[in-house]
Amino acid sequence: MNLNLTKPIVFFDLEATGLTIGLDRIVEICMLKVSVDNSTEIRTWKINPEMPIPEKVSKLHGIYDKDIVGCPTMKDIGPQIMQFIGNADLAGYNSNKFDVPMLVEELLRAELDFDLKNRKLVDVQNIFHVMEPRNLTAAYKFYCGKPLENAHTAEADTTATFEIFKAQLERYENTELVDDKGVAYKPVVNNIAKLSEISPMKNKFVDLAGRLTYNEKGQEVFNFGKHKDKPVVEIFEKEPSYYNWMMNGDFPLYTKRILTQIRLGMLKK
Repeated sequence: MNLNLTKPIVFFDLEATGLTIGLDRIVEICMLKVSVDNSTEIRTWKINPEMPIPEKVSKLHGIYDKDIVGCPTMKDIGPQIMQFIGNADLAGYNSNKFDVPMLVEELLRAELDFDLKNRKLVDVQNIFHVMEPRNLTAAYKFYCGKPLENAHTAEADTTATFEIFKAQLERYENTELVDDKGVAYKPVVNNIAKLSEISPMKNKFVDLAGRLTYNEKGQEVFNFGKHKDKPVVEIFEKEPSYYNWMMNGDFPLYTKRILTQIRLGMLKK
């Protein structure tokens, strides 16, 4: 199907040193430009972010520090990117939340004025979510093959969740996936301990609100603010007032409880 266009549109995706807009930097960007006549042109640039790429991030997108040695910086390559985009609208997957803000931030940092005022932004993920809802009612119809009666009542929703769970076990019992190392495995088995690993919040977050996470060394680290990714113990030792600030702040009680446990553990040592 040809796109009905009155101006070009650029589909793009980028890889970066991380997910924090304003702090992280782009290391690779690919753009596919569709002209009004539906002809296409694709360009890919590797970019020197002028900062180290964390190893855990490199393992995800496959771009390491050695791969961007000698590559142009955003200030070098930015004019080419802007020229390629021209007056085009922009599109991507989850692009409104990440790719577009990251690109604009990087171009502004390179002293290039990139204006969004006259551009339409199309996020393919949003279309997916609108047309294929991922709520309980949609899941019940997909897995159980019938409409959910009395949705949003506690009993109906609880019963439906149980029925969906059993249907998932039957549907995916012998389904194999392949991990990043090429090893086949079956993620869905009739074993609660194994199934809990599919929802790894407990393993990732220290508290329920996600304000604290574990790093690769198993240390509790902050997941927000000026001390993001820094060990809690390290910050409390260097800046004891930060503990008091959090305890007096509008943070969940469970988060404060965890912080207190960490603080007491430090005092015992």
